[in-house]
Amino acid sequence: MKVIKTKLKDCVIIEPKVFGDERGFFMETYQEERYFNIGIKERFVQDNRSSSTKHVLRGLHFQKTKPQGKLVTVTHGEVFDVAVDLRPNSETFGQYEAVILSGENKTQFYVPPGFAHGFCVLSESAEFQYKCTDYYDPNDESGLKWNDPRISIQWPIKKPILSEKDEIQPLLDEIENDIKLGWV
Repeated sequence: MKVIKTKLKDCVIIEPKVFGDERGFFMETYQEERYFNIGIKERFVQDNRSSSTKHVLRGLHFQKTKPQGKLVTVTHGEVFDVAVDLRPNSETFGQYEAVILSGENKTQFYVPPGFAHGFCVLSESAEFQYKCTDYYDPNDESGLKWNDPRISIQWPIKKPILSEKDEIQPLLDEIENDIKLGWV
């Protein structure tokens, strides 16, 4: 597999080896030792899958005190996937990395613990899968406003379809002190 380092420490893009012929394809989506050797040392404890339609934007989400690392991939369709560094002592705090994930390119994106995560759907629909390094706790969830001007994500859509929860997420400036005091 090909591993592409990003400007955000520990956040990596992975291009797995895909073996294909006229019958279809085969690929290994996760192998603990191989991923450990590229720096993903956390153990995955939960798998999630979602389906969304065109222009749906989910995020930017994170767990406050039980941060989840995520190994994300798209099995059908295409999304613009984003990770925002919320690690209090990180040199890249508040910066983001983005990648196009699709069923066609089969690329994976590793979003380490301590990052907010979100994506928007570019195709008519998309199926999104991700492995998590900690269990989801609804009492620990939080988020950031998808269009926070401080983060300045260059989303490829202008009018996303948002959940009620994502409509009212706070700006980074509003929660930065809480983050630095131990949320993430």
